[in-house]
Amino acid sequence: MQAFAIIPAAGRSVRMGAAKLLLPWGGRAVIETVIGAWRASRVSRAILTVHPDDLELARRGREAGAEVVVVDPPPVDMKASVLAGLAYIEAKYQPGPQDAWLLAPADMPLLTAESIDRLLAAWKENRLRNRQEILALSRGGRRGHPVLFPWPLVAAARQLGADEGLNRLLEQFGCRELPADDEGGFVDLDTPADYRRWNPEAAESE
Repeated sequence: MQAFAIIPAAGRSVRMGAAKLLLPWGGRAVIETVIGAWRASRVSRAILTVHPDDLELARRGREAGAEVVVVDPPPVDMKASVLAGLAYIEAKYQPGPQDAWLLAPADMPLLTAESIDRLLAAWKENRLRNRQEILALSRGGRRGHPVLFPWPLVAAARQLGADEGLNRLLEQFGCRELPADDEGGFVDLDTPADYRRWNPEAAESE
């Protein structure tokens, strides 16, 4: 059984006003920290999707151990970026119905390998029972990331309408939520204030 991480990073950081995935975080860039968590987990591969103009991001991603997919033409939304990553996986690795894909935004530097592996353990238990479920972490009534999808749901993702996001899959097929042990899967960096709040080094430098 294989589990593939999709890390969509082809957006333009409009609200941040800077290339947020290249900002410093604990001696590394944000994207290097994120990929490091995925690589420390039990996922089989980490797939990073990038905008064709983001050459430095692509370089950092490869050096951190991700497989980089340049989405050209640039994706219109995150769903298109994720579908490009899934197409790459399908062409290169030919996943089967026993496999899975996990999704979390690229701007979650507090994500931990332990949280990822918690989902993978539940998925493996499901496979022993021949169950297909979408799995996610939750905390305080809030669903977080990553979200794990059985591979067969790729077909349903491709059939989503232009105005439907990937969350539509959770509405269609349901989602079993597992309690999270930390807040890493609930923190993303959308604004400069987010970056300062969650990165002690940034706050200290002000």
